[in-house]
Amino acid sequence: MQTRGLRHRNKKRVKKHMKVSVSDLNSMGVTGVVIESVDLSLYIAHARIDGEEHVIADRQGKVLKTRNLLEMRRMLRHAVTCEFFLRQRSAYDEMVGHAHQAADNSMELPLGREPLPEWLN
Repeated sequence: MQTRGLRHRNKKRVKKHMKVSVSDLNSMGVTGVVIESVDLSLYIAHARIDGEEHVIADRQGKVLKTRNLLEMRRMLRHAVTCEFFLRQRSAYDEMVGHAHQAADNSMELPLGREPLPEWLN
């Protein structure tokens, strides 16, 4: 009996966030968009809605991915007018062999809410 209780206490509660379609963003009260650099040149986006982040999906329901930050901004700027951020995570802990992550090692840089200049569109 005691082992069952220990297993139950050690389980992590993972809250799953739903995907939101890029076509529905305008009507969902998005307060910010976080474009996350997940690899050298691979970006995915999250919409901040009611204090939670939701992965943005394309019209087919697949996670919206691009290989170019400006391309992602162009695609999303047509859907929302909120503040944009770039999130970059550091690979330092992994590189030096730390087994666990003591703290969040990501940084968010504001990209602004202004539309892209015409020459970038």
